[in-house]
Amino acid sequence: MSGGKLEVVRAGALTTLQDLGRYGHAGLGVPRSGALDQPAHRLANRLVGNPADAATLETTLTGVAVRASQAVTVAVTGAPAPVRVDGRPVAWAAAVHLPAGAVLDVGLTTGGLRSYVAIGGGITVAPVLGSRSTDLLSGLGPAPLADGDALPLGARIAPSRHADTVVWQGPQRELVLPVLLGPRDDWFTGAAVRTLAAARFSVSPASNRIALRTEGPALERAVHGELASEGMVPGAVQVPPDGKPVLFLADCPTTGGYPVIGVVPESRLFAAAQAVPGLPVRFVPTRRRRRPAE
Repeated sequence: MSGGKLEVVRAGALTTLQDLGRYGHAGLGVPRSGALDQPAHRLANRLVGNPADAATLETTLTGVAVRASQAVTVAVTGAPAPVRVDGRPVAWAAAVHLPAGAVLDVGLTTGGLRSYVAIGGGITVAPVLGSRSTDLLSGLGPAPLADGDALPLGARIAPSRHADTVVWQGPQRELVLPVLLGPRDDWFTGAAVRTLAAARFSVSPASNRIALRTEGPALERAVHGELASEGMVPGAVQVPPDGKPVLFLADCPTTGGYPVIGVVPESRLFAAAQAVPGLPVRFVPTRRRRRPAE
């Protein structure tokens, strides 16, 4: 049995569809994409009874307002924000009944940057290369939402009976990113590596789903030649000509020609999804341990 439609009443600053990502196509130049804060995405789906790979709405700062043509269960997770149904406050990070024709309104975030809205039954736009995610770099997947859009919904399902406990720790005071040095840390001076470890950077307003850009001191290069394009992954810390470190996120390109001084473990990237402009950033570089000689 097919579901109804989800009408976008207010699209917000940037709202996209995201699932777990578009894996296995880097050789074709296709980024991974997917929810930037995957724990929040997974929790929202779990609360409404969806599988983890169901598409959710990923909002940015100003939330979103939607109306469903049928009664559904919804949940909002990620960055806390006021949540209302037809103007009446309802719970954040909990399963909420949305009657047919009622408007779910997710407001301005009170901490963090991105909220996730799951709809019971999922949003069933046609997948592209196995994913329903919006990719801002390549343009694959559905376009960012606009007022008046209508999205297809899956068949209604019962919400999860699992009681998740969500404890919001409050806005981040600092984004701490461990960095495994390499593969091109030898393209930088020793002073540059010490600067990466000791200096205080901050999140640039130019950050987006492709990369978290930083403001702060420039890292000095020891090698000034050209570098052939190399493979890139989410978590790579690339240093462009201005010397300001750039942390690649889910929509990053699959290749790049600027040196990568180090890589942040993927498990530590989810906090970057909630890093607001101006937030202090501290890198913690480490070197790969060498195996003892046999």
